[in-house]
Amino acid sequence: MSAESLHASATELLTDWQPAAGPDRSLREAMLAFLGSAPQGCLRAHAPGHITASAIVLSHDRREILLTLHPRVGRWIQLGGHCEPEDETVPDAALREAVEESGIPDLRLAPGLYGAQAHPITCSLGVPTRHLDLLFEVVAPPGAVPVRSAESADLRWWPVSELPPGADVLLVP
Repeated sequence: MSAESLHASATELLTDWQPAAGPDRSLREAMLAFLGSAPQGCLRAHAPGHITASAIVLSHDRREILLTLHPRVGRWIQLGGHCEPEDETVPDAALREAVEESGIPDLRLAPGLYGAQAHPITCSLGVPTRHLDLLFEVVAPPGAVPVRSAESADLRWWPVSELPPGADVLLVP
């Protein structure tokens, strides 16, 4: 459980990920190059940018997605956040963030990388940085009722086919 295990996890996930689209392949190569030059690149203290962990939380039947209205970003987005030194892997960080932000126990993490995104942002460091976001599919148990945390202005299920206007969510077909 360290910056090294997070780094190894992110590198392995991106190496194994074989996206079909050209832009995703380019993003994959850019993230691998970043990790090659940033041994501490999975921790928020790495101010030029850092790997973050997000969860695409789907209902048990995969018809709905759980989104948070992020107070700093001002849009509906997937759950997730920074990797912490106590996280052994990036998927562990995504699952931890999903449980913390949703209040739903017993979430199930699907294997492998769901997708990736890059976002310029001023996060908790207070300076402009870049989030290199690794996304994971997480499935909620039947009847899951989310409980909004202090990290969210709102939290709710949305039909996958009817996302709110301005939502910034990557849905892989």
